[in-house]
Amino acid sequence: MALHSALVLAAHLALLCVGARLLVIDARTHRLPNRIVLPTLAGVLLLVALEALLLLDATRLLRSLAGMLLLGGFFLALRLLSRGGMGGGDVKLAAVLGAVLGWHGWTALALGAASAFLLASLYALVLMLLRRATGKTRIAFGPWMIVGAVLAIAAS
Repeated sequence: MALHSALVLAAHLALLCVGARLLVIDARTHRLPNRIVLPTLAGVLLLVALEALLLLDATRLLRSLAGMLLLGGFFLALRLLSRGGMGGGDVKLAAVLGAVLGWHGWTALALGAASAFLLASLYALVLMLLRRATGKTRIAFGPWMIVGAVLAIAAS
């Protein structure tokens, strides 16, 4: 295995561990702590910038930054329009996932974002059919964002 491939694998395994931790925290508390999300964002950006320097190719860096801005901006707009329905932690997590998915490509970014909404909707629908939730029940969205991103990365 080439050094670059090994480092990419190690970075993804670390992100998977952070994602698993955030998934559990958000499912239990409906919070995505800044002390985890913000250093993860900084780490992702640092790794992508280092890769661009080492490979002398800024393509993935620019796509990663665009993904961060697009997905983070989209979730920020949702937060502003939903009057608190979307949390600030979701916006910051969207920036992290946008950077990672953008690094993988535009298809991964679109698939990861769409998967999160589809999975969360199906989960909410099942809860409502089982009469364990109503249309006003708050559901943690972070876990679905993480699962959607993992599925998109696996598919790409």
